[in-house]
Amino acid sequence: MANLYINNIYKKFGKTEVLKGISFTLNEGEVVSIIGSSGSGKTTLLRCINFLETPDYGTISIDDNVLFNGENHSKLTDAQIRENRLHFGLVFQSFNLFPQYSVLQNVTLAPKLLKKGTNEEIEQKAKQLIEQVGLTDKMNSYPCQLSGGQQQRVAIARALAMNPDILCFDEPTSALDPELTGEVLKVIKDLKESGRTMIVVTHEMEFAKNVSDKIIFMADGVIEEIGTPKDIFENPVSEKTKHFLQNSLERI
Repeated sequence: MANLYINNIYKKFGKTEVLKGISFTLNEGEVVSIIGSSGSGKTTLLRCINFLETPDYGTISIDDNVLFNGENHSKLTDAQIRENRLHFGLVFQSFNLFPQYSVLQNVTLAPKLLKKGTNEEIEQKAKQLIEQVGLTDKMNSYPCQLSGGQQQRVAIARALAMNPDILCFDEPTSALDPELTGEVLKVIKDLKESGRTMIVVTHEMEFAKNVSDKIIFMADGVIEEIGTPKDIFENPVSEKTKHFLQNSLERI
């Protein structure tokens, strides 16, 4: 695990500026939840952190290791991007499991390709992770045989299999029916209790309030407000934050 430093990140698509100078720090063992309306830049920020998008400007560092520096304008090689991504595990909202592989095969695929141990060691670790997310009895099942909540738990185990410094979630429950949301959120809560460093883009306000060490509220490509759950939910300063929370809580 490690400390993450995001400094002055800008990103635009064509003439549309999506991120306008994003800066924050995530300390080892912390959970930060990023909230905000659709189009505020949350997912683009997460994709930049995971090197699925390249920022136009700014720096991304883990401890003293600068992973990206937009000031030197040097393009990262494919090998550098792959190396940088190993610091992060990303759980997508749509699961993105390989349908032709079993649960166990989905979890072991990347570690085997990158030779993160012997096949026996990798499979043993994968089985432990699958047990950790409560799916031991589904070890040999295929994604089509699983509920959405079960598929998302497999996706979490798959991300953990690479032992990332920071685990990232992009709206992990948005594709789930309400009755399946709880089982995924419980796994994330358990990961927090085990000391995992995490970034969670979420629309689940109660979850963000109960699990996060810090809340980032984004609006129009900037961090409008950042603080503890108590700061944001009980004493918001920004009018945009107040308006967003009022509308979000009315929908609950």
